Amino acid sequence: MRRNKIKKTLMKSRKIKKMMWILLGSGVVVGLVFIALLLAWSPGQPQPFRGENGEPLAGSLSEKISVEINGAAQGMFIQSKDVRNPVLLFLHGGPGMPEYWLTQRYPTGLEEDFTVVWWEQRGAGLSYHADLPADTMTAEQFVADTLAVSRYLIERFGQPKIYLMGHSWGSYIGIQAAAQSPELYHAYIGVGQLTHQIESEQLAYAYALEQYRARGDTRMVRKLEAAPPSQTAPLPAEYEALRDPYMHGIGIGTTRDMDSVVTGIFLPSWQFREYTLAEKINLWRGKVYSRSPEFGLWNNMLTADMNQKVPRLEIPAYFFHGLYDYTCAYPLAKAYAETLDAPLKGFYTFAESAHSPMFEEPEKMRQILRQDVLTGSNALADE
Repeated sequence: MRRNKIKKTLMKSRKIKKMMWILLGSGVVVGLVFIALLLAWSPGQPQPFRGENGEPLAGSLSEKISVEINGAAQGMFIQSKDVRNPVLLFLHGGPGMPEYWLTQRYPTGLEEDFTVVWWEQRGAGLSYHADLPADTMTAEQFVADTLAVSRYLIERFGQPKIYLMGHSWGSYIGIQAAAQSPELYHAYIGVGQLTHQIESEQLAYAYALEQYRARGDTRMVRKLEAAPPSQTAPLPAEYEALRDPYMHGIGIGTTRDMDSVVTGIFLPSWQFREYTLAEKINLWRGKVYSRSPEFGLWNNMLTADMNQKVPRLEIPAYFFHGLYDYTCAYPLAKAYAETLDAPLKGFYTFAESAHSPMFEEPEKMRQILRQDVLTGSNALADE
């Protein structure tokens, strides 16, 4: 009887071991398939624009390049269906979050009317380098880099001036660059314009509490009540951890329809075909790196008040803002646009958008760019 018991125990042990090997083998297979998919999704080369005959479109440009900017190799994608078109330099948000890859999911059509330069800033994406000197990761350096990239583009494309578009964090450094060297730019376009971010966090928090209470979401209300934002930088870690979930949960984050940064940003980034796999990894390494407390970029941005920092521009200023934007609060941007001193200005409300109207309502954006920005008018601006 004892032998039978031992025999049964041994048989059970062998079955468990066999099952473990099967599970391990399955895990290896799944892992290999996942890696194969990532590699298939990562050829790393921009595709040329093609005409109706399937051949590359004459006079067009679709490239990924690296340029030495103020002592650091910095990458950029350049997209144009006609390189004779005006140059538009796009400054992404973050800090440390390039946005060109989002055009795979949210086409903007900007390349129809402009030679669009999607520069990936120092320490971010194509421009991530672990050995960047810490003393160069400052807002002042990013403004200097913006001016250097602008001069490079003016020289390369033989145009006297370019257009400058900044989104979120990019609007923070962009409007400062436009104020410092207006001779480089036809006009400045702020998308999701940052104004006084620490105040914006207070407005977002109050709006979110109101919305979650109205929905009867007591769980999120309790979380928010336990983790309010501070009125000085840095923001509490508990609030920072809650910030993205509460904003995207009520459509006031990146876009109105994005309910999670995991499904809306993180996972889609791995499917972008114009990055290599290594560049996709660096996209996220750069995001973490750029937000390092050692550099203070985020806290610097939080405490800056653009009403004081840039009260005047010497070039036309245009502001594209989503009505539901509480990442950089709509009311603050509208108030800033009203008080900014500029030779020509226009504020444009995107009624179906949150923080990214160029991705959410691209046709409206292009109409404004064509009819107002390129003609030096503000006929379509809010009254």
